[in-house]
Amino acid sequence: MSTATARLKDDLLLSPAHVIDVPVLRACEKLQQDHYDHIAAEYESHYGDAPSVEYRRRFIYEPMFEGLNLSGLHVLDAMCGGGQTTEYLLSQGAHVTGLDVSGEVIDSFKSRWTSCEAVNRSLLDSGLADDSFDCVAIVGGLHHIHPNVSEALGEIHRLLKPGGYFCFMEPHSGSISNLIRRFWYKHDRYFSDNEAAIDLRSIEQEFRSRFQVQRIKYLGNIAFLLVLNSLIFRIPVHLKRHYAPTLMWLESKLTRLQGQLTACFAVGQLQKRVLRSHVGRKSTTRQCGDCSDPT
Repeated sequence: MSTATARLKDDLLLSPAHVIDVPVLRACEKLQQDHYDHIAAEYESHYGDAPSVEYRRRFIYEPMFEGLNLSGLHVLDAMCGGGQTTEYLLSQGAHVTGLDVSGEVIDSFKSRWTSCEAVNRSLLDSGLADDSFDCVAIVGGLHHIHPNVSEALGEIHRLLKPGGYFCFMEPHSGSISNLIRRFWYKHDRYFSDNEAAIDLRSIEQEFRSRFQVQRIKYLGNIAFLLVLNSLIFRIPVHLKRHYAPTLMWLESKLTRLQGQLTACFAVGQLQKRVLRSHVGRKSTTRQCGDCSDPT
């Protein structure tokens, strides 16, 4: 274990090996836990294959973390699942802590990423210390936590160091795909009952005093549907390698023409505002290029 990782472990309020209290889960948390405990194996096989890994790298992670130098940063992979995002973060030199409410997927996370901390708790009650992370990352998790999205954003703000970044990918409201998704969510066993797209405009308005929006990009079309989401469309995993390169090439071309209405998801970066009481303190969150500290 590196010195930096050991220091982070000491700073965290809870370490998974020492968690004694078991928090009482709310209805949305229990729903999420049961849902992912049930589909964990299928989910891992469809979202952990090579075409899905490549899709996430090109169309989710690279735009989601654009402009950030992750090397040496302490990053919380919140609602981490088996750690697909952790794999990318580690490749960029980040120190990662995984957080998930599902015992099944956090066990998978622990077995795959032995150098990382793993916390089997809800994002709404993480038990982690204030100002612990340079970056919090969530890929497709917030829309599972309705009706407590605002509370989750408040917890993310608490966990971030001043000047730190919340980087996310979520299905967004106000799109054509969301009209279809709203019907699909109600009739497919792979979705839990409380799933709904994220209203980014409302979030921006509600949290404008605590977060500054650095960027929002609207992405996702044909390869998002048929490569990344093969589980939802019941496409056998072994077939994906035959058509994935063509569909990802096509998606890269169509992306240039997309906006909020036609995209399937949004990626974004929200930066925790630095209060006057924090001015003068050094932040470790760096930007690519000049690697300057945010002020």
